[in-house]
Amino acid sequence: MNALRRHRLLTRIWASEPGWRGWFTTVNHTDLGRMFLGASVVFFLIGGILAMLIRAQLASPRSAFVGAETYAQLFTMHGTIMMFLFAIPMFEGLTIYLLPKMLGSRDLAYPRLSAYGFWCYVLGGSMLIVALLAGIAPDSGWFMYPPLASTLGSPGINSDFWLLGITFVEISAIAAAVEIVVTVLRFRAPGMSLDRMPIYGWYALVTATMILTGFPPLILGSILLELERAFGLPFFQVAEGGDSLLWQHLFWLFGHPEVYIIFLPAAGAISTILPVMARTELIGYRWVVAAAISLAVLSFGLWVHHMFTTGIPHMGLALFSAASTLVAVPTAVQLFAWIGTLWRGTPEMRLPMMWILAFFATFVIGGLTGVMVAVVPFDWQVHDTHFIVAHLHYVLVGGFVFPMLAALYYWMPHVTGRKRFFRVGDVAFWLVTVGFHATFLAVHWVGLLGQRRRTETYEPGQGWEVINLISSIGGFVMAIGFALVILDVAMNALVAVRGSRNPWRAGTLEWAMPTPAPAYNFASLPEVSGRDPLHADPDLAVKIARGAFYLGEPRNGRRETLMVNVATGRPASLVVYPGNSALPFQLALVTGLFFLGMLLKTYWLVPLALVGVAALAIRWVWTNAPGRDEGPQPVGLGLSLPRDVAQSPGWWGSLFLLLANGTLFGSLMFGYAFLWTVAPNWPPPAWLAPSGLQGALLLAGAASAPLLVRLADRTLRRGGSPQAGLAGAALALGALAAAAGMLCLALPAPQRHAYDATVWVIAGYTGFHAGLALLMTLVVMAMQARGRLSAARISPLRILRLWTDWAAFAGLVGVAAALLPGLVA
Repeated sequence: MNALRRHRLLTRIWASEPGWRGWFTTVNHTDLGRMFLGASVVFFLIGGILAMLIRAQLASPRSAFVGAETYAQLFTMHGTIMMFLFAIPMFEGLTIYLLPKMLGSRDLAYPRLSAYGFWCYVLGGSMLIVALLAGIAPDSGWFMYPPLASTLGSPGINSDFWLLGITFVEISAIAAAVEIVVTVLRFRAPGMSLDRMPIYGWYALVTATMILTGFPPLILGSILLELERAFGLPFFQVAEGGDSLLWQHLFWLFGHPEVYIIFLPAAGAISTILPVMARTELIGYRWVVAAAISLAVLSFGLWVHHMFTTGIPHMGLALFSAASTLVAVPTAVQLFAWIGTLWRGTPEMRLPMMWILAFFATFVIGGLTGVMVAVVPFDWQVHDTHFIVAHLHYVLVGGFVFPMLAALYYWMPHVTGRKRFFRVGDVAFWLVTVGFHATFLAVHWVGLLGQRRRTETYEPGQGWEVINLISSIGGFVMAIGFALVILDVAMNALVAVRGSRNPWRAGTLEWAMPTPAPAYNFASLPEVSGRDPLHADPDLAVKIARGAFYLGEPRNGRRETLMVNVATGRPASLVVYPGNSALPFQLALVTGLFFLGMLLKTYWLVPLALVGVAALAIRWVWTNAPGRDEGPQPVGLGLSLPRDVAQSPGWWGSLFLLLANGTLFGSLMFGYAFLWTVAPNWPPPAWLAPSGLQGALLLAGAASAPLLVRLADRTLRRGGSPQAGLAGAALALGALAAAAGMLCLALPAPQRHAYDATVWVIAGYTGFHAGLALLMTLVVMAMQARGRLSAARISPLRILRLWTDWAAFAGLVGVAAALLPGLVA
């Protein structure tokens, strides 16, 4: 088969549907990455317009440009859009587009999950934009502190838009994180061991793992606050045993790792681009990887950094102050590795390099002010002033936006297939950098002079007038620069002439394919032996196009790729992807009905939406399971691999989804312990007394369900029928769900006290997971009845084992924690 025929066959198999239907049915990572990037840019423009409205208001004292209520919506929505609807989705879009290309695969691990995440992101973000246009946008700050964000301070629907819209968007973040982690670990080119992986792959892996462990505390906090607003469960009400500080702990358990979740992908882009611009290799590859991992671990010990003024004990202040200073060490390791790379190489002053130099100057200033606010006495002085606003923007704009602009110009020839012709981007660079520093150096200054943030106006005569005017002028100059960036990209993408395949002479695999990238990425999956395959073999692109490696012969119209060993990169199994489907879009719409029902207080929509989600999820799983045993299949180079393995992609996805689930459960237990130990008005009027029947059902269900599923697994592997074991597991899970239901019924009024409300949520969590495992058991039983399971197709049963084990563990721990006060009282 010649290269042209191979290209046409692969394109026919992998291409999205033509026309408008393709937008709603595509599951191709290239299309979805572009869609994520496009949507995030739209949200960035909206957030930028809000920022200019804020600067227009603050340009002069006693400004009547907007009122206090409108200003509260403006700064709340500006922060919300930039943090949740721009920064994280921008990382997701870039990574979804690039990662399979850099790793030498044809797609991500779960193409339909990427599509579902995209539509959740767009629909959830649209909820917030509709609220903004309707004048009922969130107005309690992007941090949503109660009681300001509770019904006491915000009785309208404003805060509900934030809580439900952001939770909807965070489904997208969790989906993308699972996708990225499994892709990096299992979907790489043959021979690409972890030590040979492109440095951006390491950064993507670390960032996605942080999302799985950092976002659940905020998701839990949003659920608890919405339950309080909708049903009166008093988690944050002091009079009923709650405490508003619980929200701050949950929010900043997410919020401070969020800063590094935003920074690390940008650092990954720098570590990729900088050596290419310097015509050398990255110095200290392993040290940079270790620094990224260390930074991720340390970031989870800094959340009280944002709570120094809340009355934390002095020992706690000292501990978190030291940890906040220590985090500068792994950051410095990365900076020195980049500086050493520049020193060893011969840097070319191209536009991506200019943005990286702007990053160095800006981020170092942001890091130094970060060390300043880590010192408790100084933090007490500048807390809630514009100094904190300036520090935040230096870290986030300098640490994320500038590197992303470098990435934009570096990978733009790959996306468009054109070389840069117009030079508007050079003018835009100077406008953005000069305007940014003029804006936020002035904001630092006025913050040190005492101007408070989140206030819509100020009185004249305090020495702030000229400084604020300079800051606002700088902000509008910066806005013009960003507008020119967008104009430059559009002109070069649409008008510029065709360029060469690898204009930067880079060594990573994404430059070994035609540009713009074909739908299938690689005509054959290459075997690599180093970190820069194109430098090691200059003819690699030609060999890939000729089908000289794995899966070079399209067959049966199937989308095929390889799954490899985690550590070594040896080929492990054949993976067949699903084709184009409207199922992700449909599932996102039905998921949106759930949030819409909660928002509009039309609660009859909620159970209908849950039934719809369950039905579509079953269809999703059913269509993904192979219908017959296929045996080992030839994949090229004389190698045959099985398609069905016990640790399938679904098993790996479930494992990391349970990591996020476990973090949410751990946050719930943390919240319960926090309220019990430090909240006012504890103990409650009455503890929950343990019930003998409830205990028996709990122990019987939690102990027997995992054992019975394992028995079914063993029976199936030996060629027998697992139906008896599965039926017993279903009964055991039903008993576990009944124990959780009895716990709920024992608390007829969860609005009475925070203890009752928390136990009610614990019982609901236990019951939900028992019910979910029960539903999964019934689906697996139906698969067995229809001949979709066998000793060679055992992965659905292995996935069920994971979820049953978790349901049993969560039931035992959760119910035991709920009953513990009654046992020790």
